[in-house]
Amino acid sequence: METAIIPVTPITPTDNNDLVSSEVQPNKRRRKKSIVWDHFTVETVGDGCIRACCNQCKKSFAYITGSKLAGTSHLKRHIALGICPVSRQRNQQASDTKTANATYEPRKRQRATPGFANIPFNQERCNHEIAKMIIMHEYPLHIVEHPGFIDFARTLQPQFNMVSFNTIQGDCVAMYLNEKQRLLNFINEIPGRISLTLDLRISNQTVGYVFITGQFIDMEWNLHRCLLNVVMVPSPDSDCALQQAVVSCLSDWHLENRLFTLGLDQSFSNVNINQNLRALFSVRNPYMLHGQFLIGNCFARVISLLAQEALWSVGETVKKIRDSVKFVKTSDTHEETFFGLKEQLKVPSMKDIFIDDQTKWNTTYDMLAAACELKQVFLCLETSIPDYNIAPSMDDWKQIEILCTYLKLFFDAVSILTGPTYPNASAFYHEVSKVQLELTHAAMSNDPFISNLTKPLKEKFDRYWSDCFLVLAIAVVMDPRFKMKLVEFSFSRIYGDDAGMWIKIVDDGIHELYLEYIAQALPPPETFVEERNGSIIPEQNGGVILKTEPPEDGYLHEEGYLQEEQTHDAAPQEVSHHEVAHQEDSHHDVAHREVSDQEVDSQEITHQEEASQEVPSQDPLISIGDGLSDFEVYISEISGSHQMKSELDQYLEESLLPRVQDFDILGWWKLNKTKYPTLSRMASDILSMPFSTVGPDSVFDTERKKMDNYHSSLRPVTLEALICAKDWLQYGGLSQSCDGNVKMEF
Repeated sequence: METAIIPVTPITPTDNNDLVSSEVQPNKRRRKKSIVWDHFTVETVGDGCIRACCNQCKKSFAYITGSKLAGTSHLKRHIALGICPVSRQRNQQASDTKTANATYEPRKRQRATPGFANIPFNQERCNHEIAKMIIMHEYPLHIVEHPGFIDFARTLQPQFNMVSFNTIQGDCVAMYLNEKQRLLNFINEIPGRISLTLDLRISNQTVGYVFITGQFIDMEWNLHRCLLNVVMVPSPDSDCALQQAVVSCLSDWHLENRLFTLGLDQSFSNVNINQNLRALFSVRNPYMLHGQFLIGNCFARVISLLAQEALWSVGETVKKIRDSVKFVKTSDTHEETFFGLKEQLKVPSMKDIFIDDQTKWNTTYDMLAAACELKQVFLCLETSIPDYNIAPSMDDWKQIEILCTYLKLFFDAVSILTGPTYPNASAFYHEVSKVQLELTHAAMSNDPFISNLTKPLKEKFDRYWSDCFLVLAIAVVMDPRFKMKLVEFSFSRIYGDDAGMWIKIVDDGIHELYLEYIAQALPPPETFVEERNGSIIPEQNGGVILKTEPPEDGYLHEEGYLQEEQTHDAAPQEVSHHEVAHQEDSHHDVAHREVSDQEVDSQEITHQEEASQEVPSQDPLISIGDGLSDFEVYISEISGSHQMKSELDQYLEESLLPRVQDFDILGWWKLNKTKYPTLSRMASDILSMPFSTVGPDSVFDTERKKMDNYHSSLRPVTLEALICAKDWLQYGGLSQSCDGNVKMEF
């Protein structure tokens, strides 16, 4: 039988993703650019079957079968890896010449690589980047004069002219001023108030530097925390030093009458300093609970002091553990023996022992916690190493385990300050109240060691709790998952039978604060009020003079708020302390009294209607007209009573939201600000309150930071520029776009 010979017709190869179709014109098809086709020829061997034939060894490979495209990867391997026997033989014969290799090896496609040859050199851009580098990494300004850095820069770019000390100093200050203006514009647009914290550092020359940090919520309900000023005070021990720094900051950032809270560290303040700041705070902020929002203690520093005292109370035992850890870690032989015993004893702990840094109390806690898990190894170490004669006893280990229990309590409490974003104020109540509850319970323990350890701690923490519990409780009430219910629950555990009195203090305080926000929303003086008879009476001295009788006590109804007539020399829109206190005491009777007034008015109207409807004939019917007039009066009465319920009361009476872990409290208030316009302004200010004056890197410090000699040698303007700009750059304050908003979060 003769085999039919199918003619072989070479065709032009197509792209890998192109399908062969007789309907497509060959001259319209994009030609293949792969270097594979320098070594292969495409042949049609059947209907819909196209194969690639090697030009060297004549071996054919699948290329297109029907609608399937095999691609070219296997063809490249045939040539590049020397699979083709002819190509491999020729390469071996001509291996000593590059020309022969180039003949048979596939050529690599030349791709355009991004280059910098066409980018012109920009001296100003280089100067800007050096200034940014110095700010970001706290390099000394004199780095531009160091020979090594100069040589390095010229090696990278021979055209670069190294700037002088004065030039780079000016560039750093200019960058700071530019960012400061943008931040100032951003702060001026926030709708609420701003809270400040003060931290003090002292140089070796006993010159003080006050670090003033601002915290606020913007229009999009994002929490911001940024360093505003570093103010040099020649006499940090002066009673008015901090006051001058605050006044300078308020003036510098245009924050007069916008201050909400002021936080400082009690360790560098005294009675006179607190009194001066409280007086300043009351003047700059006449509304906020009469200056009660002056937070006189830093939460991180308070917890640090408690941890240090707990460690000091069992200092001898802690020293034994530290010396044992040093004995192991300072000798390779001892460490090898230690871990050998650990494997023999099959101790399940995955922790490794290390020597603590005594300037960070959390490292001491971690060292003790790891040692406790490995105490069995330490107890057996004496038998393996005769020189080890400082092994702690079992009683020592028991004391350390109890100590670690309370150190862990403190560690967990302040860990919220070490996260990537700074927590809002409501988060602090949970941690502070937990510490207060646990110390209260431990101080009454029957175990003498526990009670002796925790009683001094409780006494110190009680002072912090008494100063801050009201502000903390008001903050957690602004969380729709808890409101007053969490305060009632936690206070019942902390105060026992006396909880009701303390709960009432919180309830009265939050209502009084709400009334002050209502007072701020009252119309300005010299406005006009229309009487019932249509006459207009102007306000005088911020109060409204009513000729209407009753009421005779001179109160004006305004959104659930009762404002007493201010006919004396009172500031416009200002509520006296006596008046606010009186209003707060009668707050729960407001709705009842106003409804009573409306009932009196409605009764008078009803009597007038009855008198006008009287006719000589005695009509036995009680309905008048169509019988719906009384219904309209009834609707007006119940509508009036509902209107008198304040936003705060409506919020507190609503059901709690489910407690979820990642609840966005600021996002919730953003969505509900139209429902609670006044209360949302109050929540914005409250939730932005800071309770710590230190940054995340200083939360566990046992020593106060000092200003180093380099920074203290700089001019005050340069010092402030370098430190503040670093803070803004670190948290996104400096961006490439000159029009970008400044946003700084923890």
